[in-house]
Amino acid sequence: MSIDRAVLIFAGLMVLASVALTLLVSPWWLLLTGFVGINMFQAGITGFCPAAIVFKRLGLRPGCAFQ
Repeated sequence: MSIDRAVLIFAGLMVLASVALTLLVSPWWLLLTGFVGINMFQAGITGFCPAAIVFKRLGLRPGCAFQ
């Protein structure tokens, strides 16, 4: 698995988890959805993604987006 795929999977899981927590616990969990969206937006513009750094340190191979 590449870092690119891991980042997309992680972001998708965070969005799904925040939606589930919003429905089951509190609407304040929508802030997590917003944070993930803002982080994805800034990573697309700047190329800096903290999750990609973590996945790289875990030994995943780089993909075309996070080299």
